[in-house]
Amino acid sequence: MKILLVFDFDNTIIDDNSDTWIVQCAPEKKLPIELRDSYEKGFWTEFMGRVFKYLGDEGVREDEMKRAVTSMPFTLGMVELLNFIRKNKDKFDCIIISDSNSVFIDWVLEATSFRDVFDKVFTNPAAFDSNGHLTVENYHAHSCNRCPKNLCKNVVLVEFVDKQLQKGVNYTRIVYIGDGGNDVCPVTFLKKNDVAMPRRGYTLQKTLSRMSHNLEPMESSVIVWSSGVEIISHLQFLIKE
Repeated sequence: MKILLVFDFDNTIIDDNSDTWIVQCAPEKKLPIELRDSYEKGFWTEFMGRVFKYLGDEGVREDEMKRAVTSMPFTLGMVELLNFIRKNKDKFDCIIISDSNSVFIDWVLEATSFRDVFDKVFTNPAAFDSNGHLTVENYHAHSCNRCPKNLCKNVVLVEFVDKQLQKGVNYTRIVYIGDGGNDVCPVTFLKKNDVAMPRRGYTLQKTLSRMSHNLEPMESSVIVWSSGVEIISHLQFLIKE
């Protein structure tokens, strides 16, 4: 009888956005204006593909990008939280669903030795091509009109829970820890026993707060956090129940 912990990555585990952080590798630490202006809403992954191509064309190498990405700070209390989960892996399964990419997340988890805490990472697949350029693909296609076209986190979560059920793993509850606009969709599908944990001051928390003012129904409980240490307290309470 385990609890499933679902994490976002950018601005949740790490205290920044890996996709905007990587821009510091660009000449003068900024992108040319026509590249910046090429972003279309809902097509972030395509935009990042162009950013990575630009960085490659400018001679930015893999080791330089890796140095930048692995220097991103963890969010306050997150190291303590991940260590707590590791000590209690018999009680928790733990996954990441992120709109970042597999290369960045692997680098961070490897550099910080937290790979073993996570049972699965769902994100946009990325790899370096023969020219040394980082390429990134959409995670999947879906028909949810609330989410960016490359990733609906709710579809991913529901599929994972279903697959686990087929293996005989049934979670007592889901705890969803995130911050962004693309975390709203999965959070609104959580059930009565589940817990939504939005980061204080970020889009997810502001959206949920607006929804509750408008009396839009949500089944799960909502617990706001600023530090991973607050999440530990709540998890300790849940496993004692």
